[in-house]
Amino acid sequence: MIERKTLRYTVIDSTTDGGSVFADAEIPLADRSLAPGVPAMAVGGMPSAAGVSYLRSVGFDSEPHPAPARQWVVMLRGAIEVTTSDGARRRFAPGDLVLAADTEGRGHTTVAVGEPPFEALFIPTA
Repeated sequence: MIERKTLRYTVIDSTTDGGSVFADAEIPLADRSLAPGVPAMAVGGMPSAAGVSYLRSVGFDSEPHPAPARQWVVMLRGAIEVTTSDGARRRFAPGDLVLAADTEGRGHTTVAVGEPPFEALFIPTA
């Protein structure tokens, strides 16, 4: 039996005044066997569209910007610190999951922290 029944992630969302904020969210997980002979695993759905991108960079310091598309960001290597327009900061490292949904307004800033390189998967949502 798998204990954890949700996958926690962070949403970077737009505000009505053109800013951005963090919100916490969860994806429900269910025990499911994916193939005969494979033990049950915690499985949850993540809405997505075609066009997954792999990104690798030695730096990722940015000016304030909105997300280019509503997309999942799956951290693979390195760490980033994101600051929303309300001044809140969160650090994301390998294994962290972020839904960048602030596609309008002032957006957020991103800074690489620690040793490069920074690697992530960007998965557009449907």
